[in-house]
Amino acid sequence: MKTGDARKMEASLTALAETGVDLRLALFERFFAAFPARFESFISVDAASRRMTDETLQMMLGLAKGQSWVWPLVAELVFTHRSYGALPIEEYDAFIDMTVEELGIALDDAWDADCAAAWGRGADALKYMIRKARAEWKSAMPAGAPQLAE
Repeated sequence: MKTGDARKMEASLTALAETGVDLRLALFERFFAAFPARFESFISVDAASRRMTDETLQMMLGLAKGQSWVWPLVAELVFTHRSYGALPIEEYDAFIDMTVEELGIALDDAWDADCAAAWGRGADALKYMIRKARAEWKSAMPAGAPQLAE
């Protein structure tokens, strides 16, 4: 991450709030179009879409700010997601990339190359952290997430 990324990212989130656009709607429409089988994993798309969109944006911004809370949250979310089965890393990557792309679409003229670069670095940092968490959980629990007895 570069100095100034957090400032750029915060300004874009403020601009998003001013547009009134609910980013999650287009984001999840796009995600389910790319991964239609994933729709069945959601008990409540409405609730999950709000949380997942907010958490993804918050984690990227937190990384830009050097916030220490990001790592434990990422590690916990990666473990929690194991209960949905073996999620391909491509789905994590796609969701993060789609979040940034939909943010750019929603911001239209307020989105510039510097903003895109800042969010791109945040996306790359989050993807790296997810890979790290997956590797550490795999090492700690090679058999996978605990299974419930039938």
